[in-house]
Amino acid sequence: MTYELYYWTGIQGRGEYVRLALEAAGAPYRDVAREKGDDVIGKVTEEMATPSFAPPFLRDGEVVVGQVAAILLYLGDKLDLAPKDPKLRLWTHQIQLTIADFVLEGHDVHHPIGAGEYYENQKPEALRRAREFRSARVPKFLDWFERILERNEQSSEHLVGKDLSYADLSLFQVMDGLTYAFPKLIDDLYGDYPKIKAVCAVVAGHPRIRAYLESERRLAHNESDLFRHYPELDAEA
Repeated sequence: MTYELYYWTGIQGRGEYVRLALEAAGAPYRDVAREKGDDVIGKVTEEMATPSFAPPFLRDGEVVVGQVAAILLYLGDKLDLAPKDPKLRLWTHQIQLTIADFVLEGHDVHHPIGAGEYYENQKPEALRRAREFRSARVPKFLDWFERILERNEQSSEHLVGKDLSYADLSLFQVMDGLTYAFPKLIDDLYGDYPKIKAVCAVVAGHPRIRAYLESERRLAHNESDLFRHYPELDAEA
C-alpha cells in the first residue's frame, strides 16, 4: 500500500515531519500536491466525511488522518518508529506534541500578530517576540529535550528507548529549522546541548535520511516556511 501525503508545495512546513518518518522507514508514498498542484488539497478535503482543518493529512487506504502528531502516532507502529511498550508509545506522542508547540512558537516569532499579515506589517512586534524567544523560550525547550536524553537509560542518542523514533526525526527537523532561522543563536547555544547534537547527528547519518537530505525531494528552507531567516530577529540577545 502506498501512502498519500497531502501538503502544500514549495515549502518543507509541517509536512516535512511526516516525510522524514516515511523516508526513514523506506515506506512508499506519494506527495500528491507535488504531483497535481495545491488545488488537489481543497478538492480532496471537500470530499472527506472527516475533513482535516488544514494539511498535512495522510491517506492510507480508507484511513485518513490529519495533524502531524496524530499522523505520526498512527505511523509509529506501522513503520516501527515508536516503542512497542504502551507507556513509552504515549510518551513519544507527548514529546511530539511538545515539538509541535516549539514549532508554533518559532513560526510566531515572525508573525506575532497574525498569520495573514505580512512580516513587514508586524516587524516591531516580531523584534520584541524574537528577544524573548531567543533568551527564554529556546533554552527552556532545549533544556527539556536535553534532560529527557540524560534520563533515557537505554540510549543517550534517542529520546525514547534504544531505537530511532519519529520523535528523534522531529527533533532533528526542528533543530534544522532553528539553525536556518537563528544561526547566531544556535551557534552560541549548541555547545550546551551535546545530547541534542548527538541525536541530530544520528538522524542525519541514517542511510535513508542522508539520501533524502541529498535528494531533490528535500526542499531548501525559504522565507515562506515555518522557520524564516530574518537577520534582525537573530541579533544578539
